[in-house]
Amino acid sequence: MWRRILTIFIARNREFYRDRAGLSWNILMPIMMVLAFAFIFSGEPRDLFQVGVVVDPGAPPDDSLFLQTRYIQWIHFDTVEEAIAKVERHQLDLLWDPRWPQPVYWVNADSAKGYVVERLLRSANGTTDDGLEAERRVVSGTAVRYVDWVLPGILAMNIMFSSLWGVGWVIVRYRKNGVLRRLKATPLSPLEFLSAQVLSRLMVVLVASLVVYLGASLLLDFTMRGSYVALALVYVAGALCLISVGLIVAARLRTEEVADGLLNLVSWPMLLLSGVWFSMEGASGAAQAVSNLLPLTHLVAAARAVMLDGAGVVQVLPQILILSGAALVLLVVAAWLFRWE
Repeated sequence: MWRRILTIFIARNREFYRDRAGLSWNILMPIMMVLAFAFIFSGEPRDLFQVGVVVDPGAPPDDSLFLQTRYIQWIHFDTVEEAIAKVERHQLDLLWDPRWPQPVYWVNADSAKGYVVERLLRSANGTTDDGLEAERRVVSGTAVRYVDWVLPGILAMNIMFSSLWGVGWVIVRYRKNGVLRRLKATPLSPLEFLSAQVLSRLMVVLVASLVVYLGASLLLDFTMRGSYVALALVYVAGALCLISVGLIVAARLRTEEVADGLLNLVSWPMLLLSGVWFSMEGASGAAQAVSNLLPLTHLVAAARAVMLDGAGVVQVLPQILILSGAALVLLVVAAWLFRWE
């Protein structure tokens, strides 16, 4: 069995490496996108204040202080620790915890917008600096650039496209050109054939992602605070899951046109709802519920946790297990649905 898998694995790799245009595109496109977004979003962010409010799980948010002030986006958190990290990185202008026995708020001493929001807090409460009945706590930290925030999503997006089209479109082309019909006459089983495709595409995706990562590191000097082992495991698990999604799409299709349509139908919701370009924290509950069902969401969230929050393997292990388990289930389903002709 392993010899048959290795044979298909080597043949698929040779086919990919000989396609120099496709190989170059897999490497250059993500770097070009990172540079473009770094250029577009290198200026100051838009004038929108963001205030975190800590609420107990299941309890309604508190609106007793200055929550009626306009032009402020309110983001609810269940835990203080998660929100404080965002204040330190200037992703929140102020954090308000109204729970008793005494309300507390956190503000970054280095944030100009945090200073303004604090003044709004005090003026809306109708008090002087010394009259506000809430404990003031100061944190410090440097702002996270948009390019630092978006890069984990860019890498994940590159993995998604390479995984879906690298196996989905190719297998459909094999079926259309009669390659699968000839392979059917061999002792090769569907699971063996698909396993070889998974291993081949996984190697290509990881090598291309490593090149992109190193190139972006030289050009952009982005933030990387966590474990490289954790980041590698996250991207391996995510690639396996997305490759398996591509196998599901290609299990029975006969034309590349239909495959392109279905692959786009699968990929675009993930691009919009997985937090690649913008945070889903302010989205509706329904949108967040759909987002949590998408594999790209877990991949992006885990990669950001490693690169921005300094997470290790233990912290991102739930996402790794979710992606790995989904990959195994999808691979088995793809083998069951697969048809040679």
